[in-house]
Amino acid sequence: MEQEGRGMMCEWAPQVEVLAHKAIGGFMSHCGWNSILESFWFGVPILTLPMYAEQQLNAFRMVREWGLSMELRVDYRKGSSSLVMAEEIEKGLKHLMDRDNVVHKKVQEMKEMARKAVLSGGSSFISIRKLVDDMMSS
Repeated sequence: MEQEGRGMMCEWAPQVEVLAHKAIGGFMSHCGWNSILESFWFGVPILTLPMYAEQQLNAFRMVREWGLSMELRVDYRKGSSSLVMAEEIEKGLKHLMDRDNVVHKKVQEMKEMARKAVLSGGSSFISIRKLVDDMMSS
């Protein structure tokens, strides 16, 4: 684990606990769907770093279609000594954590939507209720 100034890099951390912490201003993520939902729940904007499977599509939708994340540009050129350039991470994180940027504002709106969805009468609440009712009637 490395820590310098106000940031910290580590191999693994309890993600939900970290995202819930008030000091977290941004999250560099592989863009798995659970990570995206957890990020929305806590209102933490994402810097995308997809690795494989559906993560590329999730990242594309988050950045290009929905405007809910910042894209981390990856250098895939043959012979590149590093796939992710430190300057790109720094640039992306600085912009991501600017509370005045449009992504940050949209993620805060998603946080409110996510919380309303699980309340009685919310879309997730209703969908789960229908699923349970269908299963019980079968």
